[in-house]
Amino acid sequence: MINSQISLPAILLAVMRGQPKAQQDAHYPGWHLAPVTGLMNDPNGFIHFNGRYHLFYQWNPLSCQHQHKCWGHWSSEDLLHWQHEPLALMPDSDYDRNGCYSGSAIDDHGRLTLCYTGNVKFDEGTRTAFQCLAVQNAEGRFEKQGPVIALPEGYTGHVRDPKLWRCGQHWYMVLGAQDLGRRGKVLLFRSADLREWENMGEIAGSDTGGLGAAGYMWECPDLFTLGHHTYLLCCPQGLPQEPQRFLNTYSSAYLSGKFDEQTLTFQHGPLHELDAGFEFYAPQTTLTADGRRLLVGWMGVPDGEEMSQPTIGYGWLHQMTCLRELSSRNGKLYQQPIVELQALRGDMQTYEGSANAAPWLSAQRLELRVESSGGITLNFADTLILEWQQDQLRLARRSLHTGEWLVRYWTGAVRGLHILCDHSSVEIFINDGEGVMSSRYFPTQPALLTFSGDNPLRARYWSLRACPVE
Repeated sequence: MINSQISLPAILLAVMRGQPKAQQDAHYPGWHLAPVTGLMNDPNGFIHFNGRYHLFYQWNPLSCQHQHKCWGHWSSEDLLHWQHEPLALMPDSDYDRNGCYSGSAIDDHGRLTLCYTGNVKFDEGTRTAFQCLAVQNAEGRFEKQGPVIALPEGYTGHVRDPKLWRCGQHWYMVLGAQDLGRRGKVLLFRSADLREWENMGEIAGSDTGGLGAAGYMWECPDLFTLGHHTYLLCCPQGLPQEPQRFLNTYSSAYLSGKFDEQTLTFQHGPLHELDAGFEFYAPQTTLTADGRRLLVGWMGVPDGEEMSQPTIGYGWLHQMTCLRELSSRNGKLYQQPIVELQALRGDMQTYEGSANAAPWLSAQRLELRVESSGGITLNFADTLILEWQQDQLRLARRSLHTGEWLVRYWTGAVRGLHILCDHSSVEIFINDGEGVMSSRYFPTQPALLTFSGDNPLRARYWSLRACPVE
């Protein structure tokens, strides 16, 4: 039975009623991408196609629950000014009746083509998954082509999130999966025509490629080469927490190594945390028209404290991260805000002196670059507190459930910070992108950033203008 609860009239009514309420929320972002109403999660189908960038996203327009997953759609010419596009996918077929789950977009000989996971749940509690295609027609709508990969043998119904690319005469796909032993894996598939696919085996995962136990499900894989290294982004669910790493309910990570195109094997090192903040998940990358590798992530975490966020009272939940440019340095991924965001800057202001004497700054929409040797504290509206120590960053925020202080860490010598603030988010880039800490927070507006500590600092900062989606 197909999903009878979601329809275009129901979505239109939800948007008409919900958007004005969301816009009244002081925490609604001024320049980050966010849903007009309802719940948004994974970025999908990030691509440059026919002179425009397209970014699709998981969206439940009907409520702030993880149900009825559609694909929303934005597009942009310059990665800064975005506009809404027609809804791309709805769960209205037998093979995707419980959700059009995450996937990617490709240019198939001039046709914008989506590949996504059709999620199907059964009454007895089991599930299955289909990898499906949809092709954009001349009117701009996406016509579903149906499943092209059924559930592969040897895996549970948790197989999802196809990421596709072309190399030579073949298309390739990585898929997140769970084997029958409840171990997370990444599968590699190959096809000549996008319709018939061959399973080339596991290229990474728990108890694979030199890793030990590393989680029961690996979601959102993304494999690409940058510089002299190949990187696999992934979201390993069930990864054991460490004292100062992988502390979120679910974490995002990456593997660095070499992908052999002849044997289709991936030799790699250990897992690295991709973002050490409170909210970051399901990243996806694409190439720009000028060859840069960009990343965008969901500033949220499944099954964390998301359902206690106050924006639900205004009918919306979650936002995207800023767009980030990736670079490779000695086998390590660096992330930095895209240069296009500098167009939002107002006049630059500066300060040099003791942290205790630094001016209070409006954190409503702010870009800040700070250099120091540490020993200072940055306080975001008494809601998010960053302790900058000489060899570590310590980011603290109160639990929305218990009120206790929770802490995230980044360990290493810190030379400088590049911080981007929006109405309810803070993204902290460390040492020109060597590390990142992304977090939501919900301050009393207007939010103020204050500094403390006897050590000196040097700062440059800009107010950022709002840039709403049209």
